[in-house]
Amino acid sequence: MVNVSGALTAAEFEVHACCLARAGLFASRFPYPERVHVLGKKDGLSPATVLGLARHIRKVSPDVIHTHNLGPLIYTMLAAPAAGLRVLHGEHAELTAAELAPRRRWLRRFLYGRVRRVHTVSKSLRRSLIEQGFPGEKIDVVVNGVDTARFHPGPIEEAREETGLPAEATLLGLVGRFGRYKRHAELIEAFEKLAPGDPTLALLFAGSGGPLEEATRRRAAGSPFASRIHFAGFQADPRPWYQALDLLVLPSTNEGLSNALIEAMACAIPALGHTACGNEDVIQDSKNGFLRDLSTPERLRDALADALAAREQFPQLGRAARATVERQFGFQSMVAGYERLYRYVAGPKPAG
Repeated sequence: MVNVSGALTAAEFEVHACCLARAGLFASRFPYPERVHVLGKKDGLSPATVLGLARHIRKVSPDVIHTHNLGPLIYTMLAAPAAGLRVLHGEHAELTAAELAPRRRWLRRFLYGRVRRVHTVSKSLRRSLIEQGFPGEKIDVVVNGVDTARFHPGPIEEAREETGLPAEATLLGLVGRFGRYKRHAELIEAFEKLAPGDPTLALLFAGSGGPLEEATRRRAAGSPFASRIHFAGFQADPRPWYQALDLLVLPSTNEGLSNALIEAMACAIPALGHTACGNEDVIQDSKNGFLRDLSTPERLRDALADALAAREQFPQLGRAARATVERQFGFQSMVAGYERLYRYVAGPKPAG
């Protein structure tokens, strides 16, 4: 959102951000910090937040309201029931079993029927929603894109020196917040199975936040290979951390299309990804990375072992990964997609 807001045509679009609970780390990078409004919602359904959002919507009087995932959509429709014709709703991750329970599925279908358009961040996520019974005629795709000038290949030696990571290691990395579906603990378990036979193997976690960060740090600290597990924390500029990797690992079971995936690939780093979560739209197995079933710790371990057995191919796979991003996942193409949808949602309701 921060990157797109700064790239929209300034003469045509004025962007405001409203955060239900808190602003977060990226607020300082928002191109218009004076337009960031925080409602301070506490846990649970908050009538005060509904009222605060209603006041803010009346004040800003937007032509388009862009909601991200179900919670903000619920609050928007409670705060401004008549706003539906100017709501663009975005889904950014595959729906979990809890979200597909009958009551939540009905709620999502009902709200989809009230908004002007729904968009996903990958073709496979759109397919998944349609398979779950949501209206395909209303769902568009704006594929995630990356700034290939910002994220670019660089010498691994310089990246290791800049980040302080071990120069001679074979470095696996997972980039993202510490949420349940990222599966940090499963990656540590797989790493521990492979580490005894490979003294060069090391593991990097970059990112911060999420309910499982402290548990993951404790799990790593108790590992017999704790000295080979590195935590980078939040990085405003993750580029050198990608460039320091040999292989990005994406064991997540709940993504729409990982930004970390296309950022790493733009840096010519191949990835091992699970056969879901939009990865199949990006990764061609053994051509620009590795696409495998990572649904269990055993399958994750075996897929990692297979990928590491082919590590001499990493440079070639990385070059193909970069070429894939340049060809299909450009930043300006993503921005143009959002501009097109914003114009449509702001325009008159189509006849019929």
